[in-house]
Amino acid sequence: MKSRIARGIKLGLSQEHAELLAQLRQPEDVQDFVNTIPMNFEKDGWTALSVQGVLTRKRAHCIEAALVAACALTMARRPPLLMDMGAAPGDDDHVIALFRRGRTWGAISKSNGPYLRWRDPIYRSLYALAMSYFPEYAKGRQKMLRTYSASVDLRRLDPSLWVTREKSCVEVIDLLTRARHYSLVPAGHESRLRDIDVVEAEAQAMNEFSDPRDAAARRAS
Repeated sequence: MKSRIARGIKLGLSQEHAELLAQLRQPEDVQDFVNTIPMNFEKDGWTALSVQGVLTRKRAHCIEAALVAACALTMARRPPLLMDMGAAPGDDDHVIALFRRGRTWGAISKSNGPYLRWRDPIYRSLYALAMSYFPEYAKGRQKMLRTYSASVDLRRLDPSLWVTREKSCVEVIDLLTRARHYSLVPAGHESRLRDIDVVEAEAQAMNEFSDPRDAAARRAS
């Protein structure tokens, strides 16, 4: 525990935040923790909060939670790896934190909906891991996932750019954007993708956290 706290402080975390993340010894613990963080709906505009920003403001969306996960994994002596999953126009990309157990890959992931979340470390390649998200990565009834990136190691960046940065972590965004991406949908198949069923779309509409902007809109109407 003391060594994990020391590694967190070395990354730039406060004693309080280092002690908090030091409790997360396994990827499963990290996933449980990021699940408890309220969703960041960016009601005041776009953000890419650092680890410190998330722990201070107590809110996160996918990439912000992925940074927290990467930091906790680093403190537990695992590499801080991310993957970017690219969506078709009209939907948002999704970012997950990667980990390995033996030769297989798993993922820590935050999503307000039920499907784009944790993946057990059973996937023998990043392609297989990314494909596990394909059926449920939908908007309305359209399947939207198109690409996945090679793993992106945050050790390429100074911790001040993603652990403690006060402004949005644009360098992380740039690193993910520039990473090599691979297509998941073969050429000529995109127009023939079958829409998800109505019952699947209804299940997709389930959210864990309520968007305060929706409540404000109802009050105004």
